[in-house]
Amino acid sequence: MAKRKFSLLDEIYGRVVKTIEVTRKGEPRLKRGDLKKSLEEAFEMGAKAAAGGERVRFPVIGALVRKEVKARKAGKGVNPFTGEEIMVKARPATKKPRWSFPKKTKEIFGNKRFW
Repeated sequence: MAKRKFSLLDEIYGRVVKTIEVTRKGEPRLKRGDLKKSLEEAFEMGAKAAAGGERVRFPVIGALVRKEVKARKAGKGVNPFTGEEIMVKARPATKKPRWSFPKKTKEIFGNKRFW
């Protein structure tokens, strides 16, 4: 069976539909705490999918992806403020989260009219 691509909107929709209760009058009712829990769980599932190597898009706010950081050997460096030589520690290879913002969000922050 092929692995399904993660969709935040589908995840939120499915969780909210499961938590909605119908009153005697036939009106849907959703508690604030249940909605909050559904949203938190959906975002957590998105983070887990991103940690697994998938690029996860969050509508309007951006995308989350795993970034491979290469290992670094120990060595000598220079403190840019004092000019003094320092020892730089070795760093193992790691995988870190990387967030990217959509173009419209970058334009809003770049426009001085909104400052």
